[in-house]
Amino acid sequence: MTAYCIWDNVEVTDPNKLEQYKQGVLPVVEKYGGRYLVVGGAFDVVEGSWPLTYPVIIEFPSLEAAHRWYGSDDYADWKKLRQSASMANAVFIEGLPVNADAA
Repeated sequence: MTAYCIWDNVEVTDPNKLEQYKQGVLPVVEKYGGRYLVVGGAFDVVEGSWPLTYPVIIEFPSLEAAHRWYGSDDYADWKKLRQSASMANAVFIEGLPVNADAA
């Protein structure tokens, strides 16, 4: 089942480091089957009071693949760089199949 990693970059504390992260992390994400679907952009909260700031969504082939990427030695230095450059909220979500007949 497909999985999605959703980040909200709440605060950027070091824009230069975050730019370095953005320039170098893509090959590591792709190595684990991931692909970026959303990086920033305009958004409208249409229900509730979600205090979204700067959303990022990465799709992986499975929840297992997402966790392998996140916990990998390949990503460890990139994760450390990102965390030193920003504060974020993050969640992994497994996409369940939707039964079109039930919708």
